[in-house]
Amino acid sequence: MARMHAIPLLEDETYYPDSDGEPVAESPVHLEEMVYVWEVLDERFEDDPNVFVGANMFLFYRKGDPRGVVAPDGFVVKGVPKLPGGVQRRKYRLWLEGGQVPCFVLETTSESTAERDRDKRKIYAQLGVAEYFQFDPFGEYLNPPLQGFRLVKGQYEPMRPNPGGSLLSQTLGVIFRAEGNKLRLTDAVTGVLLLRRKEVQKARRQAEENAVAAEERAATEELARRQAEEKAAAEELARRQAEDKAAAAEERSRALEEELARLRHTLGES
Repeated sequence: MARMHAIPLLEDETYYPDSDGEPVAESPVHLEEMVYVWEVLDERFEDDPNVFVGANMFLFYRKGDPRGVVAPDGFVVKGVPKLPGGVQRRKYRLWLEGGQVPCFVLETTSESTAERDRDKRKIYAQLGVAEYFQFDPFGEYLNPPLQGFRLVKGQYEPMRPNPGGSLLSQTLGVIFRAEGNKLRLTDAVTGVLLLRRKEVQKARRQAEENAVAAEERAATEELARRQAEEKAAAEELARRQAEDKAAAAEERSRALEEELARLRHTLGES
C-alpha cells in the first residue's frame, strides 16, 4: 500500500502585486524629487545593514488582504536587514519584515492627490510611522509647500519649522528644506549639503578638470623653470667664456708688453 504524504499548506497564497500600472509620479518634477530623496537616503544608510530605504513601492500592512496597501513615495525602515547580494525588495510586506514599520515617510503631493494623501496620513498614523513629511513642489494646495508631522500618542502633530522653513527629521538626522519646486537635504550634524547624483557627477567632473588643469599648470611651470635654469646656465657659460677670453687677451697683451720690453732692453745694450 502506497504511503500517503501530507501536502504542506502554504502559509499565504494571496497574490500581492508589485504595481498598479499607474504613473510613478504626478509630473517629472515630482519624480525628480522622489528620486533625489531616495538616492540621498539610500547612500546615507548604505553601510548600515539594518536599514531599508524604499521609494514608490507597495507597502502591504494586512496579511491576506492585498487591499491593505499604501505606496509611499519614499520611506525608511530601521531594524530590517538589507537583502543579500544587493537585491532590492519589489514590495514590502509588514508581516514578513518582523512587523517593522517605517520610521519616516515622504509624499510628494499635488492638488490632484490631496484626498488620497489625507487617507494615507491616517493609515501611517495607525501603523505608527514616527514622521510623515509632505512636499507640494508647485505649491498647489500646501502652504508652506513643505510640511512635516510627528506622531504623538497616536496622532500627528505639525512640526514647527526652523527659520527659513526647514524641517528636522529626528529619525534620519537630516534637515529638509524647500527651494522653489525642489528639495534640499542637509546633514543635521555636519551641515553638509547632500547633493543630487547629477550634482555629484558634475562636481566630480569639475574636480577632474581642475586636477588636469593643475597638472598642466604644474607642467608649464616646470617647463618654464627648466628653461629659466637652462637660460641661466647658458648665460653663466657665456659669462665664463667671455671672462676666459678676456683673461686670454689680457695674458697675450701682457706677454706682448714683456716681449717689447725685452727687445727694447736688448737694443739699448747694443
